[in-house]
Amino acid sequence: MGYSDQRFNVNLSILFTELPLLERPAAAAKAGFGAVELWWPWVDAPTPEQSELDALKKAIEDAGVRLVGLNFYAGQLPGPDRGALSVPGEESEKFRANLSVAANFAESLGCKALNALYGNRVDGVDPAVQDELALENLVLAAREADRVGAILLIEALNKPESPLCPIVSAPKAIEIVDKVNAATGLGNAKFLMDLYHLSMNGEDLPQVIAAYADKTGHVQIADNPGRGAPGTGSLPLEGLLDQLKQAGYDGWVGLEYKPGDAPSAEAFGWLPKA
Repeated sequence: MGYSDQRFNVNLSILFTELPLLERPAAAAKAGFGAVELWWPWVDAPTPEQSELDALKKAIEDAGVRLVGLNFYAGQLPGPDRGALSVPGEESEKFRANLSVAANFAESLGCKALNALYGNRVDGVDPAVQDELALENLVLAAREADRVGAILLIEALNKPESPLCPIVSAPKAIEIVDKVNAATGLGNAKFLMDLYHLSMNGEDLPQVIAAYADKTGHVQIADNPGRGAPGTGSLPLEGLLDQLKQAGYDGWVGLEYKPGDAPSAEAFGWLPKA
């Protein structure tokens, strides 16, 4: 067991960001990775020009890496937003416009996991109204993901860094997963277990793994405190990933951590040489 038994991929929206987007897949490949994931890269464009989509697809293919995870449009991320699907008006419409675009892009690269970030509470809007809208949009997203043979991921963020987001615990994320699956009958909504976010919430990570490994579709890691590479904080990430594997999780583990002051290529010294 240990890190050598895991399938790691690199999140190109937080690592290698010192490089232009189209250069990041090749940089990940040069660092020894065969798979990558992305937040929606065009924060102002839920429906970018086809030429931009084609250029990114070519960069990923030319680098010889797999795209294993992609976010639907989520607003300004990184930035003040935490998703768009529960935000009435323009942001919700942008999310809906993005659904087929993101799903088709994922399908073109064989990507089987699409992440839908819930979004912040909005002043003056009844939370129940937002939650009703969110479920409508998540049902649409689940059906779109199913159309291209993908799962829909629901992620819990952390309250200290995302105080306006209502999905800030594993049980709450699981509640949404179950509601979406009940509404669609598809069963393709899964939990995105980000161990950094859950640790920031003070959750019992071994207990979360024991309770929800069977509903988990993707895992992301960063150490805490600091959201840096494993070993820069105090989380027992190697042991937690071993527990996940023993509980039956055999999917990808996304590296979604900050590289620190050094170039991203130097942020993987904790990994086994192989």
